[in-house]
Amino acid sequence: MSAFQSHRPAQSIGVYRAEHLRVISGANLGDPVSIAEEMMLDDIYRLSPVASQIRLSLIARAEPPFRVASDTEAGTPGANLYLDCCITLMTGAGQTTEALVIVETDADGGISGTFLLPLAPLDTQTDYALVGINPDTALQKFAQVACVSFTRGTAITLASGEQRRVEDLTVGDRVLTRDDGPQPIRWIGHTTTRAVGAFAPIRIRAGTLHNVNDLVVSPDHRLFIYQRTDRLGAGRPELLVKARHLINGDTVVRQSGGFVDYFQMLFDHHQIIYAEGIAAESMLVDTRTRAALPEEVNARLETLIPGHRASGHREIEVQESLLRRPDAADLLRKSSGG
Repeated sequence: MSAFQSHRPAQSIGVYRAEHLRVISGANLGDPVSIAEEMMLDDIYRLSPVASQIRLSLIARAEPPFRVASDTEAGTPGANLYLDCCITLMTGAGQTTEALVIVETDADGGISGTFLLPLAPLDTQTDYALVGINPDTALQKFAQVACVSFTRGTAITLASGEQRRVEDLTVGDRVLTRDDGPQPIRWIGHTTTRAVGAFAPIRIRAGTLHNVNDLVVSPDHRLFIYQRTDRLGAGRPELLVKARHLINGDTVVRQSGGFVDYFQMLFDHHQIIYAEGIAAESMLVDTRTRAALPEEVNARLETLIPGHRASGHREIEVQESLLRRPDAADLLRKSSGG
């Protein structure tokens, strides 16, 4: 078994049921979005006015496929999930949007459900032309959504105590980690993407979690919180909290529009490091995120970071249900401050 396997709990994504995006003009008139071989380019799709995203919870295993988790709203718990393709939709104004087609299979391998994961918001009042169908990029796009990334300008704490911007870090720089002291960076990645939908970063304003400056990270980036008092009701002092679960429209906001520079860093093991004074995770290579790495890095990964694994904090991610409250960030600040 590879050392690069999933060490995360169930992950939740917001999907539409396939029947909520149908062809309103074209060869497949009336058909819902489907697998790559059944769709036709130039068909025009429209999202149903009653459509709403529902939670699909999945577990990444050591080898594909993914599996539906027990706390899901969509799909059948225990069923297998496959990424079929990445489609590109274009509005009449020329704006493009990508989405991933995910299929669920039954015990005989037949398709029992189809879901659409939009990578940018879809509008029920807009017609979308299908201009691209790519079965080869779906896993990579899915991995990019899951990658934990810091944005340009983020101050990272080095082992010496120096605060250095993430874009100025280099391989070999020794970064202060919470559990293993000074650790050298083994790899740094950089991507630039449109700041929309699943790729729009989360801004945590200064002071929200005792941070001196604003911290801007990818939506699924997990922050480490040590509670002195359990105001949240999690039942334990150590927590990992996804940035997007703290959005309150005030001190924690989604920053959409334009482009964003994302930086990822790898250590020998998954670590908790310090960014703008907040304890936050480094990238973890697992069966979902590995596809986001450049081909040349993937080819030498076992040599670059042999035995890469999760930290001992893998079981402490806070379930989203505990964070569905507008004062979640404020409670965590008070809990961690005593």
